[in-house]
Amino acid sequence: MTSQEPIPQMKLFDMFDVSNIEIKDPALKPYINIVPKLLLKSQGRNIGKFGKAKVNILERLANRIATSGHVGKKHKIVTGWASGKYHKNMGIVIGAMKIIEQKTKKNPVQVFVTAVENSSPRDEITVIEHGGARYPQAIDTSPMRRVDLALRWMVQGAYQRCFAKKKKMVQSLAEEIIKAGEGNMESYAMSKKNDAEKQADSAR
Repeated sequence: MTSQEPIPQMKLFDMFDVSNIEIKDPALKPYINIVPKLLLKSQGRNIGKFGKAKVNILERLANRIATSGHVGKKHKIVTGWASGKYHKNMGIVIGAMKIIEQKTKKNPVQVFVTAVENSSPRDEITVIEHGGARYPQAIDTSPMRRVDLALRWMVQGAYQRCFAKKKKMVQSLAEEIIKAGEGNMESYAMSKKNDAEKQADSAR
């Protein structure tokens, strides 16, 4: 290769081009990391303040699949495939990206980033105590938490659609991301975001 030839742009996993990914929400731009790497495995090195912002958004999705989090007061039942193994979780993410690419004919990383933007709540409620009584109070959601909630709700929605059913997690996750990317209210993440913002509006 001569010095005049341009250096080829690295792709994510050597499969997905991220050079033209657009993040429309300026508040989320510093917290959605889409730096192209051949292997997304930080191994816990990005600890410290705002360390999660340095972790690629697809790796954060894979980590969330390992521990989907609480739904209400009940913890999600752990299944055989959600064993916390990196290759299983990342295999689900890559498989979902391939399905999204086949179904939408678009860049799957762009569809996923748009889904995160669409399903991240701008405000929610907290409980304040005043004079022995507890009141709901509307608060603005921080950008980091907005991304965290969007990822959690996407995984939980996909989990619920495939748990004890013939549908595989990879198919369920792809459908959830596509619907969230379109702003479809059939998406679990979009419905949760809508509920959170409605509660915040009523608590103002």
